[in-house]
Order: sequence, then C-alpha cells, then structure tokens
Amino acid sequence: MPSHHGVKQEAGGRYPNPTLKLLIERGSCRNFTNKDIPPKVMDYILRAGVHAATGGNLQPYSIIKIENPATNRKLAKMCHQPFIGQSPVNLLFCIDWRRLERWAKLENAPFTANNSFRHFWISIQDTMISAQNICTAADSLGLGSVYIGTVMDFFPTLKKMFKLPKEVFPVVLLTMGYPKIKPKPRKKLPPSVVVHSEKYSELTDASLLKAFKDKYPDLKIEITPERLKRFEKVCLKVGGRKFTDKCLAKVKKQGYINPIQRYFGLHYIADLMPTGNDRFLKQFEKFGFGWFREYKPKVGR
Repeated sequence: MPSHHGVKQEAGGRYPNPTLKLLIERGSCRNFTNKDIPPKVMDYILRAGVHAATGGNLQPYSIIKIENPATNRKLAKMCHQPFIGQSPVNLLFCIDWRRLERWAKLENAPFTANNSFRHFWISIQDTMISAQNICTAADSLGLGSVYIGTVMDFFPTLKKMFKLPKEVFPVVLLTMGYPKIKPKPRKKLPPSVVVHSEKYSELTDASLLKAFKDKYPDLKIEITPERLKRFEKVCLKVGGRKFTDKCLAKVKKQGYINPIQRYFGLHYIADLMPTGNDRFLKQFEKFGFGWFREYKPKVGR
C-alpha cells in the first residue's frame, strides 16, 4: 500500500539564501547510518533548541537525550518503528513545570502553572518550537530527523523508563542521525490553499478537490476484500448504514480507495482515534497536572 506520508517530489529550485532552501526542501528521515553524532555537533543542535522562542522566557520544557542503544531499541519495539533503534540519538521533549515550581518554592513565590490551562497551552507551543529549532539545526549540519507522535500511547511507560517526576510530561520524540540517503520532501498544499488574507475564506468544492488532487496526484489505493471490509466497519461505527453505503458506493465507482478514505478509514482510523480521551486526562492527573479541573487554592495548608 502506498505511503500515507504522501507523494515524494524532487528537491530543487532557486532560493535567496541557504536557510530557505533547507526549510523548503526538508524531508523526514527514517533511514540512518551507524555514524555517531560528534559531541560538538550535538552541542550546537541542543543550543539551538534552548534558544528557541518561549513565552515569558520561562522555557517550560526539558529534553531527555537518549543515546543508549538498548533504550533506543526498546523505544523502537514499543512504537513499532525499527528505525528508532537504528539512530544514534533520540530526543524526548517534555513539558516541564517542576523546574519552575521548585524555583518558586526556593524563592518563596506563588506557583499554580501546573493547574492553569493558559500555561499548559503555552508550554505545548514552547516545547514544539524548541523541537523544531533542533530539527532545523540538525538538518543544517547534515543530519536527518523525524518526529514520532505515537509516544502518546505510552505515557506511563515513558514516565517509568526515564524517571519523569510529577509535572514533567512527554510530548514528542525526535529521532535523529546521519541519513543513508538524503530524504526527498513530500508534496504539500501551497500557500494559496493554506494562507488566508485578513480572514478565513473557504475554497470552492472544486478548488478544494483540485488542491488535494495536486498534492496526491494519481495516488490510488488498490481495493482488496480485507481493506474494503475494514473500511466498511469503520464507516459503520462512525456514521451508520446510510453513510457507509454512500462511502462504499464512492469507492466502487472510482475503482480504488482515495487518499482521504485511506487516511481516516484505514490508517488514522476514525472510530478508534477519539477513544481514550478520559484515559489521557487521568494520565495528566497522575503526572501532576490539573488544568482541566476548576482551580481551588490550597489556602491555609
């Protein structure tokens, strides 16, 4: 089955500077050599990360640098992605309010950030901005990288593996190393589709379909009995019989499974992805966060 990451395209073009070339031609790397990253190179990359933009300059994040081959292999097995174990370094980015809370206690200052949705929202942004700085810095030094979002299914395991204290919460893993082959970028929607001038504006149906047709040219997933059965099952759970019949009729008429049907019918399965929301909230609570509850000050304690 074709990759759900989309269609590769040839890199190339004229740019006013190397930075723009780097950003526009970047591709996610999932195939690494066994070459170690020199300490000086790693230091530059990490310095780029900690100098990223951050709300109030608070830096509410920590980065776990993982170089132990056995640990990386364990992460690879856990996430079902072998290349994680082949890379010399994995970086686990975490929201970290513990460091700031300890500072507040040492200096006799009030602290409620772990119970504030405002702080939580900004801390996710800050953590990902730091991660992207590191991603770009790594690419600029000849390395490759790829984000691993599936760590979200293993929050308690990660907590135990890396001895994460309360108020330190894993967000994303970045796998990094020297690529065997420079990865090609994937086709993206252009600014004309993604960028809105002054206010949000809807594309016409025809323009929207054309935009995705251009992004996924001739990407047709072969119909097999197993795929069709799985697709039907998902559609039934999400929209019922009438909706399912409409979806199946579309598949049969076009003679293949189209990219959006593949995305949410066979890969990011629409009936399963919304499940476990309560479980995630309970995990946040166990990590020492309470931003999803009404805040009650501990006065007099």
